[in-house]
Amino acid sequence: MVVRAGAGLRAAVLGTGLIGGSVLLRLHAAGLDVIGWDPDEATRRQARALGVPTADLMADAVADRDVVFLGGPLPTLPATLVEVAGLTGEDCLLTDVGSTKAELAAFAAAQGLTHRFVPGHPMAGTDRAGLSAAVPDLFAGAAWVLCPARDGLAAFRRLTALITEVFAARVVPMAADRHDRVVAFASHVPHLLAGALAGAAERSALRDAVLTLAAGSFRDGTRVAGTPPQRTTNMLRGNRAEVLAALTEVTGYLDELSRALRDDEPELLTARYAEAAAARAALTDRPHAEQELSFPLAGAPADEVAWLGALGAAGGHLSACRVDDDVVSYRAQRPRPA
Repeated sequence: MVVRAGAGLRAAVLGTGLIGGSVLLRLHAAGLDVIGWDPDEATRRQARALGVPTADLMADAVADRDVVFLGGPLPTLPATLVEVAGLTGEDCLLTDVGSTKAELAAFAAAQGLTHRFVPGHPMAGTDRAGLSAAVPDLFAGAAWVLCPARDGLAAFRRLTALITEVFAARVVPMAADRHDRVVAFASHVPHLLAGALAGAAERSALRDAVLTLAAGSFRDGTRVAGTPPQRTTNMLRGNRAEVLAALTEVTGYLDELSRALRDDEPELLTARYAEAAAARAALTDRPHAEQELSFPLAGAPADEVAWLGALGAAGGHLSACRVDDDVVSYRAQRPRPA
């Protein structure tokens, strides 16, 4: 069934690996007019075998489209953005699904594209790769970061409505630089820690016995170490400064745990784990308060962007966006104070 936000929408997805492929499959399942493109011919054939239209040329995929999702490796996104912008009209909405945002957002601003390019990052994935790993419901209930710009609010609103209604995702509005600081903790350092644990086990003389006894804690702690190495490398290098800063904080906490264990201070060790357990519990048990707010379309863009940024910074998200006449209305969920 076609939902209201996607009615009559013509979409294209460029780069149909795990994330781009899941975007493509969801748009197709929702009944939208969508076409995919991937530089790999075998991947294009695979998409066609699933009944999803694909083009052999990027230019054909984006022709006459209303929205284009840019996938592919992080280092390729700036060049792809410029190429697609040149192949599409001014009314075509552009967004990406890359895992870092500040560098690409700054590049888009320098190219004069912020009025129709909205940096995006769906916070979902697995340790597998490729279209064969893609599923249409990957983003249901997931956080999907969008970075609003003052001269790109119309594009942000359109994309927010599409993502909340078609993908059933939670749109988290956030400034690009803040996004990179947050995901350094939420995603990138966990990849470093998983790699360190799995790598140390691989080098250990006890490797085979460790793998035999590995249960939930080892499997959960090393899951993302199975991510394709080049993809992880691109992600970490694309956010290097923020990852290293976050890693300093994490190793500082690890040092506290180590000292408490080395000095045999059970009360301190217990206290530190109780502190850590609070964050873990909040992942699934954090109450939210619903809020609805409207802004006049002719109002000051800075006010709307400021409210959106504050919502995301506070851990909130958008669950709906509607434009009626001369007003945009948001439905938001904001965490209740602890």
